[in-house]
Amino acid sequence: MSTPNAAAAGTIDLGGDLTVNRLGYGAMRITGDGIWGDPKSRDVAKDVLRRAIETGVNFIDTADSYGPHVSEILIAEALHPYPEDLVIATKGGLVRPGPNNWQPDGRPEHLREALEGSLRHLRVDRIDLYQFHRPDPKVPLEDSIGALVELKAQGKIRHIGVSNFNEEQLRAAQRLTPIVSIQNRYNVDDRNSESLVDLCEQESLVFLPWAPIQNHEDNKAVQEAAGKYGATPHQIVLAWLLARSPSILPIPGTGSVGHLDENVAAADIKLTPAEVAAISGLA
Repeated sequence: MSTPNAAAAGTIDLGGDLTVNRLGYGAMRITGDGIWGDPKSRDVAKDVLRRAIETGVNFIDTADSYGPHVSEILIAEALHPYPEDLVIATKGGLVRPGPNNWQPDGRPEHLREALEGSLRHLRVDRIDLYQFHRPDPKVPLEDSIGALVELKAQGKIRHIGVSNFNEEQLRAAQRLTPIVSIQNRYNVDDRNSESLVDLCEQESLVFLPWAPIQNHEDNKAVQEAAGKYGATPHQIVLAWLLARSPSILPIPGTGSVGHLDENVAAADIKLTPAEVAAISGLA
C-alpha cells in the first residue's frame, strides 16, 4: 500500500511566516480514556506520531490539558529533535480535575505556569502557536490574553491563537495583539462557527475545526459521495472541510496508525462544488 501524502491537501500560511500542509494531526487521542492518563500503549501512540510525519503531516495540535501533559510528553519522546518544517501548536487555559472533566482557568499566573510546562514537556524554547484554550468567565479576557502578549514579548510564543471564541471575543483579543488562528467546534452537523470560517478567509486567519468528523451519519450527501469515490464517510467529511474554505486546516485525531493513513488519504479526494453544497445543505 502506498503512503498517503498530506501535501495533496495543498498548503496554508500561518501567521505570515509559517507554511504547513493543509491536513494536520490532532494529538488528543493518544492519551487514556476520558483524555486522562497514559494511552493503553505508549509505543503505539509514538508509532502514530511518527507515521504522521512519514505521511507529510507537519502541523500537530495538542494541549497541556490532554492527559494532562501526556500528549505533549509523547510528542517529544517520539519526534524530538523535530523536523525543521514541523509546527507544534499547543494550548493552555483548561485544568483537569479528572477524566472527561474540563475546567477553565484563564488566570495570568496559571497561563504563565502552563506555558512553562509546555515548553518543558515539548523540549522547545518557543511555542510556534500558543492558543488560549477557552475564555474563563471568572477572569477578564484582557487579563488572559495580556498574559500571552507578555510571554510573546519574552520570546516564548511565536504566534497567538484562540479557541472556543465567538466573534466578539475574537475582536476583543485582536485589540490587544495579532491573532493568527481560531479553533472552534465545526463539522457537517455543527455549523455555529460558520461566520467565523468566513471571517478567517477574509482576514487570512487559520480556522482549526475540532470534532471535525462527528455527527455525519445522517447526512445523505456524505454517504452518496463516499459511494462515488470509494471512500469512507470520514474521508468525505475531511475532503468537505478542505473544500469548504481555504482557511480551514483540518486536524483529525486518532490513536491508530491505520486510521491516521485513512485520514491523510482524504487529501486526494477533490469534491465538486455541487457535492460541497449538498453536504453543506445548500443544494
